[in-house]
Amino acid sequence: VLEKVPEPLARRISAEIAIPTIGIGASPACDGQILVSDDMLGLFTSFRPKFVKRYAELGDQADAAIAAYAADVRERRFPAAEHLYANETKAGDVT
Repeated sequence: VLEKVPEPLARRISAEIAIPTIGIGASPACDGQILVSDDMLGLFTSFRPKFVKRYAELGDQADAAIAAYAADVRERRFPAAEHLYANETKAGDVT
């Protein structure tokens, strides 16, 4: 794994060693690439490493979803009847 390695050096390392190299902020010449999924999906907005390409901006959507969930729980709208299991046992069946 070559992380934050200057491109010319990552290219040289990849060319000179017999094992595959995986780059994270290194070079397209590496044999493979990796990004942290939270960075790729834009889940955090306060910090973005230089080498991250955002393929989505899901942070705002995640924040809104969590806020909606919390409000539903506080207001006792969740869980609703459709989210509950029915009691399918008879009184004499419980051991």
